[in-house]
Amino acid sequence: MDFREHIRTVPHFPKQGIMFRDITTLLKNSDVLRQASDKMTDYYIRKPFSVDKVVSMESRGFIFGSILAKELHAGFVPLRKPGKLPAKTIKQEFETEYSRDAFEVHSDAIEKGDNCIICDDLLATGGTGEAAVKLVERLGGKVKGLFFLVELDFLKGREKLKGHDIFSLINYKKE
Repeated sequence: MDFREHIRTVPHFPKQGIMFRDITTLLKNSDVLRQASDKMTDYYIRKPFSVDKVVSMESRGFIFGSILAKELHAGFVPLRKPGKLPAKTIKQEFETEYSRDAFEVHSDAIEKGDNCIICDDLLATGGTGEAAVKLVERLGGKVKGLFFLVELDFLKGREKLKGHDIFSLINYKKE
């Protein structure tokens, strides 16, 4: 299945020149959502390690991250925008293709030695993925892989994530 057929492109959102890849059109189709979820899960089930935690970025990353955590019998760790988590946190700032932001995670969310998969909806310039890797590693976790539903290859986000196993389900070569 070509999952790209189920992604809507919205020109000039959130700003001029950006071609936004809207995953809500994939999410609303139960058969396509199930197939995408199965492919994502199958990739990690075949790996020679167990997964302790799935770490996902706010907010669309939570969708696939929670599915993956359930299927792998792993815990789920949300990375939130600053001020959203109630207990002690650590923070990591990052840059995207059009903004500067930060994530926070509870300081007790990941234990030393936990095998972690990072899961998000989109890999663009790699800023959010890099921030997630840094947070996991600062808490003593091991990043065993990163999953992205959509990857914009032409923005070269993988370069910021060198040395990590990256699995993307949908790739766009050009804008």
